[in-house]
Order: sequence, then structure tokens, then C-alpha cells
Amino acid sequence: MRAEYDRAMEGSLPSEIAYYYPEPYWLAHEGGWIKSLLLFFDEIAVLLPSYMRGRHVVADPTLAGPLENRGLLRVLEPETFVDDVTATHLTEVIEALVDSGAFADLPSGIRFAELSMSRTGNGTLRAVAEKIGEKLRERGLATSTEDGVSIPMHPAVRCAYLLVLAQLARETGARQGIDLHPVTNGRGAVEALHGLLELEPMPSRGQVVDVDLQVVGVDLDVIPLDDVLQFKRESAGAHRRYMQHLREFVLSLRTMDDVDRERALADRRADLEDEARDLRERALSAWRSPKDIAGFGLGITGAAWAVATGSAIPAALTALGAGLAMLPSKGGGSAYSYIFEAQKQLQ
Repeated sequence: MRAEYDRAMEGSLPSEIAYYYPEPYWLAHEGGWIKSLLLFFDEIAVLLPSYMRGRHVVADPTLAGPLENRGLLRVLEPETFVDDVTATHLTEVIEALVDSGAFADLPSGIRFAELSMSRTGNGTLRAVAEKIGEKLRERGLATSTEDGVSIPMHPAVRCAYLLVLAQLARETGARQGIDLHPVTNGRGAVEALHGLLELEPMPSRGQVVDVDLQVVGVDLDVIPLDDVLQFKRESAGAHRRYMQHLREFVLSLRTMDDVDRERALADRRADLEDEARDLRERALSAWRSPKDIAGFGLGITGAAWAVATGSAIPAALTALGAGLAMLPSKGGGSAYSYIFEAQKQLQ
């Protein structure tokens, strides 16, 4: 299947895979966003529980199936993807949040949402995952499973599980030989990530950084997938270079103090305008349309932290993101996600 897609411009480099989150699959109205991700990444990945197998195709039959047939969509199953290390870190982080009272003041009367048990680490560390489940039930944040495969829980707690799992996915993927990059197309998920990192037990110390949300393309919803891939081949990797420059810049932030970091962020945002304009012009020249054009922004949101001397921060919290290349500080850990947002406007 993969032979259908020419990846000569990447040579022998490993595939960079956009890990779509927080939900297990995208919906049909998000198809334009997904196609635009292919301009920056080699593949798309979703984390789909086995009992949901095939739902991604039902949700977007015009895109999910063709991507999978071309080897451009990688369906990961949490039953095998969430290994012991990931399950351990995930449950320790959630337990620390619960014990700290991070969820104590959530509004009541909110309808619970189901989270697959396999995405809570239940598949590999059942006893540990069940211990956290018991704590959630005691606090009225979850109920017992009704179908044997998922757990109803407060949406805020469910969101925390999915955000932490997405940040841990990069290391999990590395252990399995795949290069995953958490990507979200909603400001709601980005804001939730900010909120999570700033909770009391999380060692972010308020150093959450957003970088480079620029308008760089057009809405590809009506553009055939083959045309998108052809444009990618002919664009000489311009979108990929944009992403690489963005990553390199975030790496450079790790050597800076707070003052220099703020100055560099301001300079970088200004410098990116030309690069974003070039990408926009390329896309518009290829797909100019009298219809509404939606600009897409690509950026990185993340956190830098340093563990305070003598602070009793669980090791799992500093392990969240530990070993990632995206460390915008000299500190001990980070979390990051690529932001991918559509800005609906006329050009």
C-alpha cells in the first residue's frame, strides 16, 4: 500500500506521525484538518480501543478508509499500545491529581462520559488502575463499568486521562519504534492541557509556552486526497521545514533564562510571518477558490518546569514527558502538543 505514496523527499528518515487526540477518531467535519496535517507529517495515528474497531471509518468514510489503504493512517490499540511503563506513569499522575484535590471543586450534575478501560491502563496494570477507579468512585467522579469495557467518569477527569496519555504517547511510541507527535485541532484541548499543567501537583510552575500559531494554509476539505499528496510532493517540503524550524526553535529555548526566552519568543513570532505567508501563497496558488477559505495555524504548546528543592513531587510527574526532545527550559521535564487550529475567515 505504501508504495502508492512517494516519500522520496524524506529519504530513509523515520516517519513522523501525528498522534490525533483527545478522542479515539476524528469526525467527518474534521477531514480538512486531517488532510492539512499530511502537509506537516508523514502519517496520522489514532488510539482506537479494539471494541471500537472500524468506527473511525464509519465516522469519516470518505477519508479514513483511503488513508488507511495508502498506509497513511496508523490505528493503534490501547490494549497493546499502553505498555506497563505508560500505565504506571499514567496511573501515578492521575492518582497524584486526585489525592491533591485537583478535582475536588468540579461542578456537580454533569453527565458522565465513558472512557475505555484500556486507555486507563487497565489492560496491563489492572489492579493499579482499579485502585484509582475506586478513589474516583469514592469521590463521586466515576461509577462502575456498565459494559465491561469502559468506565463512566466526570468529563474533566476523562479529559485529564486523555491529555496525560497523549503526552506519554511520545515515549511509548519510541519504545515501540514509532515517532509520535501529539496533535490537537481544538483550542479546548489546548486550554485543558494548560490547566492540567498548572494544577498544584504538576511541576510546571506556570511556565506554559505557546509558540507560533500562524495562518499557513487553506481549508482542504473539498480538495481530493490525491491532489493534497501531489501538492505535498511538489511543495519541496516547505510545510515540513516550517515544522522543523518550529521544533528547533523550541529546543533552543531550553538554554535561555526567562528574560531571553520572552525576547526570543517575540522575535520568533515576527520572523514566522514571512514563512507562514509563503506557505499560504503556495496553497492559494494551487487551490484558489471563490468559496470561503479557512486559514490553518500550526504551533506548539508545552510546559517547562524545574523541580523545587525539597518538594515532594511524585517521580511520575517529572517522568511525564521526560526524555522528550521538546524541552523549552533547563528543567527536568516537559509536555507538548502541536496545535492545529482552523481560523474561519475570508481571505
